[in-house]
Amino acid sequence: MSVIEVSHLRKVFGDNEVLHDISFSVNEGDVISIIGSSGSGKSTMLRCINYLEKPTSGQILFHGRDIASGDIRIPDYRAKVTMVFQSFNLFNNLTVLDNCTLGMRKVLGISRHQAEEAAVSHLATVGMDAYIKAKPRQLSGGQKQRVAIARALCMKPEVILFDEPTSALDPEMVGEVLNVMKLLASGGLTMIVVTHEMAFARDVSKRVIFMDKGVIEEDNTPDVIFNNPEKQRTREFLSRVLE
Repeated sequence: MSVIEVSHLRKVFGDNEVLHDISFSVNEGDVISIIGSSGSGKSTMLRCINYLEKPTSGQILFHGRDIASGDIRIPDYRAKVTMVFQSFNLFNNLTVLDNCTLGMRKVLGISRHQAEEAAVSHLATVGMDAYIKAKPRQLSGGQKQRVAIARALCMKPEVILFDEPTSALDPEMVGEVLNVMKLLASGGLTMIVVTHEMAFARDVSKRVIFMDKGVIEEDNTPDVIFNNPEKQRTREFLSRVLE
């Protein structure tokens, strides 16, 4: 059974239908990159999967259970399907350590001591354990994003959703975040990544989904998408971004 199944998802804002009949499934260990032009609905789709946006129609199934049915508490679901944002979304008044322990203590009910041990371990994974007492304002963009990834890992998630995690970073900081994501992918973490980083999509993903104007135009292996795409629209997009 799929970990996540998106079935006939639609999202409408006013008169604007942003997502049209989106369907795909995510299996354990999948790394799926979502690519496409700005405004194609990629981030809205990710926010619907995390239930930050309520779908207009369709279903998001988690292990076969509809997350909108009321059978699953949304905070519990978000602990299992957690999200890393392009703008980091760290609490500026908290230290790096407290940013990482807050969710474990409030949502998972873990003691402060256990939460701090887990947080330091995950911060070490992303190379940020030396900064546990720092506040976000003292960190670079790349460091903030690595803390945000550690915070997501602290929730013991089954899936991490990444919403353009490098788009707010200076070019020299992009590599340090992508290296962490490659490490997580190699460890078998299930990931859905909205990204403009075509090398990551090509080299790390198990599947690549190309979206255009709110629909999935193509869903295939990186080899097919990048070397022999089936759709003209995919070819046009890649010829532009790979120039």
